[in-house]
Amino acid sequence: MKILLAGSTGYIGSALLPALVTAGHSVTALVRGEDKASVVRGKGAAAVVGDITDGPLVTKLASEADAVITVASPGGADSKDAETAFADAVLEGLGSGKTFVRTGGIWVHGAGVVDEDTPRDAPALTAWREAVDTKVLRAPGVRSILIEPGVVYGHGGGIPNVAVAAARAGTFVGPGTQHWTTVHVDDLAELYVAALERAEAGSTFLGVSGDNPATSEIGEALAGRLGLGTVVPETSEALVERLGAFGEALLLDQQASGEKARTVLSWKPSRPSLLQDIANGSYDG
Repeated sequence: MKILLAGSTGYIGSALLPALVTAGHSVTALVRGEDKASVVRGKGAAAVVGDITDGPLVTKLASEADAVITVASPGGADSKDAETAFADAVLEGLGSGKTFVRTGGIWVHGAGVVDEDTPRDAPALTAWREAVDTKVLRAPGVRSILIEPGVVYGHGGGIPNVAVAAARAGTFVGPGTQHWTTVHVDDLAELYVAALERAEAGSTFLGVSGDNPATSEIGEALAGRLGLGTVVPETSEALVERLGAFGEALLLDQQASGEKARTVLSWKPSRPSLLQDIANGSYDG
C-alpha cells in the first residue's frame, strides 16, 4: 500500500517506519524539515516537508495515499488542536474504502483492569481525545482503526525516563503501588503493521504486551541497575505538584492484557519486558 505516515521521526515513528518498509509498503513521511527528510529517506521512504496542521497539504497527501497512519502529536497544550486539525484534513482527503490508523492512548480508559470496551474515564490530560477518536472511528466510508498504546519503552526512550529521574532522586514515580500497562516500541510498531493489513473498519486495539509492572518494581529495578541505593515512595500530591496533569495520569493504576490484538490480528509481542529491558541496560544512559 501507499502509506502517508505522520510522526515518522518520533519515538514510535522511528520504529514504525522501517517496519512498514520491511513489510513491503511504500511510505511517504510528512516531516517538519530537510534534516528529518534526510533521515526518513535513508530508511527507504519518500519525504514531504510540512506540518500536520497544514490542512490543504495534509488533505492533498491523504488523497494520494491508500492509507494514512499518524503517530504524531506535539505534546502539551497544542496536542488537541493539532491532532484535531490533522484528523479533519485526512478525513477530507481520504476516499471511500481507504484506511486511517489513528493513535490514541490507553489512559482514556481510566484506572483498573481495562480493555478496548472499558468505558472511558480519562484523566484531564487526555480527556480531549474522545471527541477526535470518535470522529475518526465513525467516519463514513473510511476504514478507520484506533491504536491505544500503553507506556511505551525500549532503546532507552519513552515515559520510563520519568522513572529514571525519580529513581535518581531517590523515589518511585508516586506511591509505587500503581501499575503501568507497557509495550516495547518495536512490538508496538509490528502491531500497527498488523492492524493496517488485517483490522476491520471501526476497530480499536490496545497496544500493550500484557506486562503490567508496579512503579515500585520499576523504581527498584532502576535503582539496582544504576547503583542508586534505596528508593522510597513519593506522595501523589508531590508528583502532581512536580508534573501537573501529566503527574495525575502517571498515578493511574491500570492493567491490561492486549489479548484482542493477539487473537484478532495474530500479533505476537516478543521483546523483553520493561523490567528485563532495564536489567539489560537499556536505561543506563
